[in-house]
Amino acid sequence: MNIYFKILYAAATLLVLLVTACSLDGNDTKVQSVLNQEELIKRGEYLVNSIGCDDCHSPKVMGPKGPEINHELRFSGYQANMPLPKIDKNVLQNWVLFAHDLTAAVGPWGVSFAGNISSDETGIGLWSEDQFVKSIKEGKFKGMDGGRTLLPPMPWQVYRNLTDQDLKAIFAYLKTTKPVRNIVPTPISLAELKN
Repeated sequence: MNIYFKILYAAATLLVLLVTACSLDGNDTKVQSVLNQEELIKRGEYLVNSIGCDDCHSPKVMGPKGPEINHELRFSGYQANMPLPKIDKNVLQNWVLFAHDLTAAVGPWGVSFAGNISSDETGIGLWSEDQFVKSIKEGKFKGMDGGRTLLPPMPWQVYRNLTDQDLKAIFAYLKTTKPVRNIVPTPISLAELKN
């Protein structure tokens, strides 16, 4: 496994655990009480910025300090018009690789693309709160029964430990974000990849 992926995954896991611990220990009384809509959105913004949603769901541009979020495309996932670089399947026995902007990953499962989580209808704009919560809690694509499981590197197995209120806060915040029209490609199985 790529050391960068290990570090990124470990950091995301640690942040989720810290946020979860803070919300469960009773010290954060706002989380324990019912939040009004403004407080819910602010809590969601805090969580989104803390647990790294931008890391995969926001395309990047190369800046003087490395990859930086492309704010025009924030939360829009892998761009439909972006060509997929050539993938050497032989390397995948020992590696998980990311596209240059971190919105696509390839590994033993094939290629997965970060979803559009902007407020656009091609993102989560038409989703219900229940769909969003189910998507994260059960790892179901678009929160639909019978749907496929969310693919790596989406760490839904860690994020499902967030409280329902935190997931609802994240959803409330994402619904306020700039809508970015982008239909993310469907995953590609390992068998479909050409050498």
